[in-house]
Amino acid sequence: MTASSSLAIHPSLSGRTVFVTGGGSGIGAAIVSAFAAQGARVAFVDIAEAASAELAQRTAQAGHVAPWWRACDVRDIGALQAAIADAAAELGDFAVLVNNVASDDRHTLESVTPDYYDNRMAINERPALFAIQSVVPGMKRLGAGSIVNLGSTGWQTKGSGYPCYAIAKSSVNGLTRGLAVELGRDRIRINTVSPGWVMTERQVALWLDAEGEQALKRNQCLPDRLMPEDIARMVLFLASDDARMCTAQEFTVDAGWT
Repeated sequence: MTASSSLAIHPSLSGRTVFVTGGGSGIGAAIVSAFAAQGARVAFVDIAEAASAELAQRTAQAGHVAPWWRACDVRDIGALQAAIADAAAELGDFAVLVNNVASDDRHTLESVTPDYYDNRMAINERPALFAIQSVVPGMKRLGAGSIVNLGSTGWQTKGSGYPCYAIAKSSVNGLTRGLAVELGRDRIRINTVSPGWVMTERQVALWLDAEGEQALKRNQCLPDRLMPEDIARMVLFLASDDARMCTAQEFTVDAGWT
């Protein structure tokens, strides 16, 4: 049996308001598309304008409601929070937040400067907390909510070539568990989804080579390539009422690598 393009239907997601950071391409685009296919009202931000516009058009052509989107550099927290506020003004308070935005640019320990470090954290770590800060009041008004933070298995498998990325992604579980009790009092759930090596266009173009192919065969328990849609499936579950008692947890989707 091979992976199918179809997704399970979660009736509770129909009409639900969802905000996704970094939703224009890669895993983020798969998440946006998956929620739209469920009948959710989706908004997203991304720095890539052309890819975002194409995604919105493609979603509408598939017969779904086109997502609200805005070009946004998430390093600008004011711009990120303004986008969330403006989207909520159009779509309503957000019941779901997916903190997906990230950049795994390669770098060496020796090359890291304080400015570079701050820049990496400004993309890979800081936006998640301030996006949460922005949506929580609306979730409280709704009486519940679901926050999904995208982590990574890269640091857990001791991947090399991105120490700043590893630091940022290792902090995701701390953010998730550190807020779970406080948010849980208002029935706001918060979880981490940690992907393995997902074959996005970026990964295939930049990092997948013959050695990488061998690593996939050696380390994954399952022979199929891990695709963005596989991550979206887990995110949908955690956003839905089917996961109503799941919080403070890490859910790993890596074909058995870790």
